[in-house]
Amino acid sequence: MWPAAGLTKGWLVDYYLAVADAIVPHLSGRPLTLARFPEGTHRRGFLQNECRGAPPWVRTAVLPLRAGERRYCVIDDAAALAWVANLAAVELHPYLLDAADPQRPLALVVDLDPGPGAGLADCCRLALRVRELLLEAGTAEPRVKTSGRVGLHVFAPTDAVATFPSTRALARELADRLVAERPDAATATQKRAERAGRVLVDWQQNDPRRSTVAAYSLRAGAPAPRVSTPLAWDEVQDGAHGAQAAARLRFRPADVLARLERHGDLFAAAERA
Repeated sequence: MWPAAGLTKGWLVDYYLAVADAIVPHLSGRPLTLARFPEGTHRRGFLQNECRGAPPWVRTAVLPLRAGERRYCVIDDAAALAWVANLAAVELHPYLLDAADPQRPLALVVDLDPGPGAGLADCCRLALRVRELLLEAGTAEPRVKTSGRVGLHVFAPTDAVATFPSTRALARELADRLVAERPDAATATQKRAERAGRVLVDWQQNDPRRSTVAAYSLRAGAPAPRVSTPLAWDEVQDGAHGAQAAARLRFRPADVLARLERHGDLFAAAERA
């Protein structure tokens, strides 16, 4: 799977079984997009939404689309997690909803994605302000994790009356406010030409047909695997001090297993139960 690191599909399955107690609560009940790399992460992979070939003990859920419907895999236990890992599903991207109540978002998410010339430290500085604005708006305590690549994801759990239009509107309002406060550091536009030196404050993830990589999911795209890793807010504060400090917020699988042993799941309660 990662030839340069000598890591096989057997290792991939073992990793997911090792983090099953932490990751399954963030997947259970939720339709899932799989990023599969059957020829290894050094080769081109693909996204799979339709849950083809699932054994009868793996739950599936149907979501309506603009044209028809699609049946998704749902990971409710370690056995189902091992099954998708054995498909070379390196990355696990759940939707922000429970299949039993698809009109209600489980969380509001702000995706902080640095453009060319910006970095993780810039994301940390904005994430701290995102947390302040979310708390001012009356949300529960936000949680934060690395994307497993170059950015951060801030999640605020929702209450039972939240809707996707309401979370999307709040996320967009928050993004616009950040851009107004820090136009040299933040942008809310997807246009690459306007992202140089700035962090994209992506509010558009708050959509019933968009998925976000799960906490503890592995990421492809590098010679060795990285992990989307939950952080404590004091770690984000430290990471805001500069590139060298922020570099300590990039974690490999062994780091994540040690962090789980030491801290438990720092992303617990990131989504509405």
